[in-house]
This record gives sequence, structure tokens and C-alpha cells, in this order.
Amino acid sequence: MTDTPVTSSLIELAAITGAHGVAGEVRLKLLGEGLDALKAHKSFNQGALVLSKIRSDNKGGAIARFKGVDGRNAAEKLRGTVLTVPREALPALGEGEYYHADLVGLTVVTDAGEIVGKTIAVQNFGASDIIEIEKSPPPAKGQKTFMVPMTEAAVLEWDAEKLVISADFVDE
Repeated sequence: MTDTPVTSSLIELAAITGAHGVAGEVRLKLLGEGLDALKAHKSFNQGALVLSKIRSDNKGGAIARFKGVDGRNAAEKLRGTVLTVPREALPALGEGEYYHADLVGLTVVTDAGEIVGKTIAVQNFGASDIIEIEKSPPPAKGQKTFMVPMTEAAVLEWDAEKLVISADFVDE
């Protein structure tokens, strides 16, 4: 597998799901590598949100406080805001590593060269990353997407334009 060049200048790390308490704290859904990865950044959304404190919610998410967000009403107005950082603020990738944002939107082809569709999401349900692929063309009936594990047996290689999967993993 190969490293993927930069495909997006902003990377999404978390989303604000609502207010927590009355003092201006917010609940976060973590989209990246967890709380420690989020703690590495002090500001988000090109400096619009500056972190003053953050802690685990002990449920897989986090509770955060941002400077200038005072009270529950101000915190509630942030609901739905996605926290982003510039690509350059992230650590360099090692061989075979990738950011989910690098894979979303790639054309998916089989090892035989047949175009299958495009990557629309990367999920992780605990064991490993799973690539969700939207079929192209979409079928008139039946499933319009299928999933492939991000393993060496299923995903043979990827670059900035395409993701190559083994034909054995194509859901017809």
C-alpha cells in the first residue's frame, strides 16, 4: 500500500453534539484518533474556537470548553459545528498509514481494472477500518453501497486518484 498525498486542507477531528451543563461546556463526538489526538490542538476552525479545557466523558466522547463560550445558550448554538484543523497541523504519516479524509471520494476499481464505484465513508466498528463504497452505476433495486475491510487482502493499494480492491470483495 502507498501513502496518499494531501487531498483536503482541513481535517475534521470532532463534532459538537450539544451543551453540557450550564457553564458553557459542550459535548463532543470524536471523529479522529481519540481524546489525546484532540488535546494536541489548541484552536479549531481556523482560530474561531480556542480550547480552554477538555476531558473524557467516559463514554467514548469528550466534554470541552472554548474561550468566549459562556453559558448554556452560547454552547447550544454550537451544536452541529465540526471541529477542523489544517492538514499541516497533523503528524506525518508512516508507510501504509492514511487519514480517512484521504480515502473518501476516491474512485474504486478492482485488481482487474473494472470501475466499481467510489468511497463515500470510512467506518470503524472496533476491529479495523471498513471502507463504504457507493456502486457505480447504482442499481435500480437492492443495495446501493457495500463495505470492504481495510486489510491487505481486500484493499491492494491506493493513491490520490483511486483505491484498488480485490475482485473477490466486490458485492454484486
